[in-house]
Amino acid sequence: MTEYKIALVGFGGVNRGFAQLVADRNAEWKESLGFTIKIVGVTDLFLGSIVAKDGLDAQQLVALPIEKGALAQLPGGNAEAFNETVIKHSGADIIAEATFTNPVDGEPATTFCRWALESGIHVVTTNKGPIALHGAELKALARRNQVAFEYEGAVMSGTPVIRLAKQALAGANVQGFEGILNGTSNYVLTQMKDGLAFNDAVVQAQQLGYAEADPTADVEGFDVRLKVVILANELLNARLNVSDVACSGISNISAEDIAQASANGASWKLIGSAERETDGSVRASVEARLLPNSHPLAGIAGATNAVSFNTGLLGAVTVSGPGAGRIETAFALLSDIVAIHTAHSK
Repeated sequence: MTEYKIALVGFGGVNRGFAQLVADRNAEWKESLGFTIKIVGVTDLFLGSIVAKDGLDAQQLVALPIEKGALAQLPGGNAEAFNETVIKHSGADIIAEATFTNPVDGEPATTFCRWALESGIHVVTTNKGPIALHGAELKALARRNQVAFEYEGAVMSGTPVIRLAKQALAGANVQGFEGILNGTSNYVLTQMKDGLAFNDAVVQAQQLGYAEADPTADVEGFDVRLKVVILANELLNARLNVSDVACSGISNISAEDIAQASANGASWKLIGSAERETDGSVRASVEARLLPNSHPLAGIAGATNAVSFNTGLLGAVTVSGPGAGRIETAFALLSDIVAIHTAHSK
């Protein structure tokens, strides 16, 4: 029986959710997945850090209060975040990186991933920044050190889109995609269709935890732009930088625009897309589009995400599911660990 030793980098909602999954389901995984997980370290810029090579009580971690230096309350814990020590010297086989996304340079998450990969440690992450901005470098580093670098949750949380397209649609000739890749903006547009003003819909999204205090990255398309770069580079072999993707959001869509669309049998959606051109180049964009209600993405409502792959053999193949959520995103980390286990069990 395989036991994976995991160090959690960042202990906000996602990795706390992952610890909850470990607490609740570790015994089940032994039977269903063929492995168990031992958490041997945690580091968080706000909560501090802890290393316990014999393992930490996952339920005790979940119950930890969200207060400055809280990890110091545990035996051997420290109020300071010794990130490099936890990553390199906790004895972890796998680093689960789930810190905040920095859309400018991907730091400090990129450095955290680099430290682990250089040390011969597998990395699973839900962080868009390192993949969109430094994906090629980090993947090459993983190959050189013969370790895995997995990031399924970076695009649609627990809904598998990268593996679906690369594995299940292998040979189907994926030529492009278009997707609703941000739950906040889709929720806002859905609420506007039901009669709310834009600002009121944003406030409601914030109250429900879908939107940050500053919703700019969501409603102006910046979050989707990072995801488009990841998908285009992964699935279309593009070499896009973030600046290559034209980007606009939904803040200019009025209640009148929404009403007119409904009257005409159409819906406004924030769409991230990329398409391979006849010359082999890849064109990508993020923009609000007016979709006829017959379009596979037009009926996607609320905070749900969806992506429709344009394939040469099958036509449009569409998958939808949760694009956010603590446990949903934590599941993506588990799916990455399953992929590592499958690859290294052959």
